[in-house]
Order: sequence, then C-alpha cells, then structure tokens
Amino acid sequence: MLAKPGLYVHLPWCIKKCPYCDFNSHPLKASSDLDGYLIALRQEFSARSDEPDFGSVFFGGGTPSLFPAETFAQILADARVSNEVEVTMEANPGTAEHIDWQDYLDAGINRLSLGAQTFNNQHLQTLGRIHNASEIREAYEAALSAGFTNINVDLMWGLPGQTVDDAIRDLEIAIELAPEHLSWYQLTIEPKTEFGARPPILPVEAHLAQIESQGLDLLEAHGYRRYEVSAYTRNRPSDHNTNYWQFGDYVGLGAGAHGKETQATEIVRTQNPHQPRVYMEAPNSGTQAIVEDVSFEFMLNALRLKEGVSFEHYESTTGLSKESLGPIWSTLVERELVRSDRICTTNLGYRYLDSVVAEFLTL
Repeated sequence: MLAKPGLYVHLPWCIKKCPYCDFNSHPLKASSDLDGYLIALRQEFSARSDEPDFGSVFFGGGTPSLFPAETFAQILADARVSNEVEVTMEANPGTAEHIDWQDYLDAGINRLSLGAQTFNNQHLQTLGRIHNASEIREAYEAALSAGFTNINVDLMWGLPGQTVDDAIRDLEIAIELAPEHLSWYQLTIEPKTEFGARPPILPVEAHLAQIESQGLDLLEAHGYRRYEVSAYTRNRPSDHNTNYWQFGDYVGLGAGAHGKETQATEIVRTQNPHQPRVYMEAPNSGTQAIVEDVSFEFMLNALRLKEGVSFEHYESTTGLSKESLGPIWSTLVERELVRSDRICTTNLGYRYLDSVVAEFLTL
C-alpha cells in the first residue's frame, strides 16, 4: 500500500460511447467546455487538499488524451507531484493521430494505459471502437519513440463472435509489442449499456474456459506475472491500482469520481456528481458516506491480489482485529479456499473468488 494517498482525476469525455462501457463517459460535443472543466477540477482540488502529497496519480475517463498536455501539467503542478511518483494517463489509439506523446511526457505523465481491447478489426467494429489494429501498433511505437518506458496495454477477451484462436492471437500480438504491463480481462455485459439492452451472443462457457487457460499459460511462458485478477506485469505492477486493492486511501476529483479516506474512527467514501455540467456548476458538492461493511469492502479488494495481504495489514487498514473475521475464515481454510497464514486465496479459491468474497457479506 502507498505511504501516501493516491489521486484519481476523472476526465469524462470521449469521441464515442462504446456499447459495452458503463463508465461515466460522455461523447465530446462542440459545447463541451474542457477549459471550464479544468477550472472546476482546480477549484475542487483547492478546497480538498490543503497540503497536497500523493503517492500516485491516475488520469482516467472517458479519454483523457482528448485534453491538451497543459491540463495535466497544471493539475500535477497544483498537486506538487514529484518526478518519482507513478503518473498514469489512459489513452485511446483512435485519438493518437492528434497526440504529441512528447508533450505528455514533458507534462509529467510517465505511464500510459493504451486502450487496445482487441487487434481484430472486425471485433473492434463490434465493440464500437474508433481505431483499427494498425493504429494500436502505431500509437504504441510512437509512445516508445517519445520516451515512454512504462506502458500498459488494455485487452479484452470473450468478445461477441470471438473464437479461442482469435482471443489467443490477440494476446500473442500484445505480447509481441512487449509492454511492461498487460490488463487482460473478460468482457462482461453491464445493465446500463447498449450491450445490456441488446445483449450480443458471447462465446460458450467451454470456449471461455479454454481462452482463460491457454491465455494464462501463454502469459506465464513470456514472463508476465499475474498479480491481480486481470493484471499482469514483468517487473512493474501499477502502484496506483495496487493501492486500491490493498485498501489504501485516495482522493477522487472530477465528475462521478469516488474517493476513500481513513479518519480517526471510521472510513469514509466520497462521490462527486455524475454529470459533467452539474459537477462544473458545483465542484465541491460531492457526498460522503461512512463505510459500514468494512470487512466485506476490504476482502472485495484485497482478495483480488494473487498474493493477498497479511493479517497485520487487515488490522492496520480497517481498525478491526483478525478475530473479527470470526469462524468464516476458519471455514474457508477448511474448504481449502483460503490460506491460514495470510489473507489470500488458494488457487482453488481464486477460481471461485466471487463466492469467497460473498462469504463476508454475513459479517
């Protein structure tokens, strides 16, 4: 866990809303006020951070790379972020032709998360992406040439019409690019999306199991270590995301952004207004709520980590004792779903992670 809180900044606009996306993203229009949004972010930041000091920064969206490099430079200057801190920006290959990667590097971005999703042009079209496979490669190579050394490639599997061979070929192409980090995760159909309203036909369970099994073997064979459910790295796990999974604190700025703050006797979640226009009119009108089910929220995050965390970490971050887990942990140990020496699943428990986590709803 980071010694200092993370900072998440939400930049909500994109060129086009994808049919699978349930993030707080909105198609960019002529009336969208990017400059006004930056002003609102700075107003919120000023009101919430008397002495800024952050262990990581993540610019998410939407498509943050629609904003000019000056936006990021200004926010990072306000936050007084040191050069040693991991600063990630999500980027869409479909906007790469408008990007001078050097400008973003100079602004203080030192890690990119490139939203490839698939290298199959037909599947890209099904997913509503605005880029093609060659543009992914071009964007990746251009970022390398500019000097970026820490790049994540975002890749989905289990897509409509995708065969096992299709999915594995996607992964092979991503590995050939040799990114430092890969996010490889299964497409899920979310209710409030176009796919949710009109569900596409997805691969059958047997094919999904084959994709996962072969993909995990392929990643391991090429030196990518799985450290979280959908996160793989050679040597550099994401500091920012690991802080989430270890139940660390973070400040969330921007429309719809969430945050977590540990106070003297309680843990508080924050949430900002969802709509960009509403947020811009009142950037400090977010709500706060005390976390009631602390054990469940902790497990929801920490058990995603392949190596889990220590019981001491559980006690120090939640304020609860190891004994608060009651007989649930002992029962899970007996069922060989979790380890007895730390808060961590076994390989079997990792396969049935949702069921393991659900056990803590009864605490």
